[in-house]
Amino acid sequence: MAYLSEIVGRPVTDLDGVSVGKLKDVIVRPWAEFPHPLIEAVTVEAKSGGTRIMPFAAVAALLSPVIALKYCEPDIPSFELKEDDILLARDVLDKQIIDTDGARVVRVNDVELVRVNGTIYVSNVDVSWLGIIRRMGLVGLAHLLSGRIKQKGISWDDVELMHRDQSMQLRVPAERLHELHPADLAEIVSDLNRLESGQLLDSLDVKHLADTLEEVEPEFQAELVEHMSDEKVADVLEEMEPDEAADLLGDLPKGRKEDLLALMEKEDADDVRKLLAYPEESAGGIMTTEYAAIHPDLTATEAIQVLRGMADEVETMFYVYVVDEEEHLVGTFSLNNLIFAPPAQLVSEFMTNRIITVNLTDDQETVAQTVAKYDLLAIPVVDDQNRLHGIVTADDALDKIIPTAWKKRLPRFYR
Repeated sequence: MAYLSEIVGRPVTDLDGVSVGKLKDVIVRPWAEFPHPLIEAVTVEAKSGGTRIMPFAAVAALLSPVIALKYCEPDIPSFELKEDDILLARDVLDKQIIDTDGARVVRVNDVELVRVNGTIYVSNVDVSWLGIIRRMGLVGLAHLLSGRIKQKGISWDDVELMHRDQSMQLRVPAERLHELHPADLAEIVSDLNRLESGQLLDSLDVKHLADTLEEVEPEFQAELVEHMSDEKVADVLEEMEPDEAADLLGDLPKGRKEDLLALMEKEDADDVRKLLAYPEESAGGIMTTEYAAIHPDLTATEAIQVLRGMADEVETMFYVYVVDEEEHLVGTFSLNNLIFAPPAQLVSEFMTNRIITVNLTDDQETVAQTVAKYDLLAIPVVDDQNRLHGIVTADDALDKIIPTAWKKRLPRFYR
């Protein structure tokens, strides 16, 4: 086993021991039938100037203090690069990988090479501090510390290489990303540059993409969807909670906002338009229109059946709201109340009519103070006639009071 950092810069000599130059890079070529690419060629910084590319077949010994060739200087064959060839030092070192185990972005500090039956291939990429130490030329220190610093390597077959705009990026295959929590994906996205974050988001399906964008700050959301097609963004907006979709649309240019609303399903677009009609930092602007509401004349058994049908349509069911035929808010109850109610008991008999509410025009600070005062997971939003229009969940209410970094640590009981 050896590392790329240990051989780059080593002297290269021909068959007669005459200096040819110094090793500059190692070229590998991916093969579909083999997950670990084999070394195909090397690049040498020639003593006479310039760079020479030589096939690996011309190398007698690569993993040695002096890299010897099988040919004399005039007879050294050349090697023709192909589009998919990878230069390990140029294309892989210092590139970023999404480490799904640690749910974070890591940087490739070194590349591990392994010899099997005379063939050398790439086994792992090293993302530990030991790789940096080796690249500083402190190989002995790296060996000394190897027992104390955890060696963090990612197998090459867990890494997918992507070409775009003639640049090389690294990432873990998309199916592994879907296993991560949206909050972890959002944090990873924030650590990537625009090109890399775009590549990551392109690999997600619409549902995972919507969940991830909901975890990203609204002003950053607009940047992330800037170059996505309108059709894809419209699909994502339909998957997002209405209040989150409204936040995103609010940060887009007016022309594109209207185009996207026109592409969305009418029901989804109407919900979002309703939220956009209110000031951004008002109860109406931060509420969601996806909540559980039923009528008071249902029995407990009937209420359970109705709520089961709403399971995929509401943001939270910790509270169920009771409304009359004209959508006036007349009561509320918790699932706990419902479970312990006798099957034939009417909702109007076990609901409470002492309801804490906020008005559509109340500012966000008032909403947050009310939520905090009464220790609520969500609060209903009503108009001057006490008609129910939506609810504000605790995370949205506290957004202006609690710093974002702290807010993300709160339990999401209401999700």
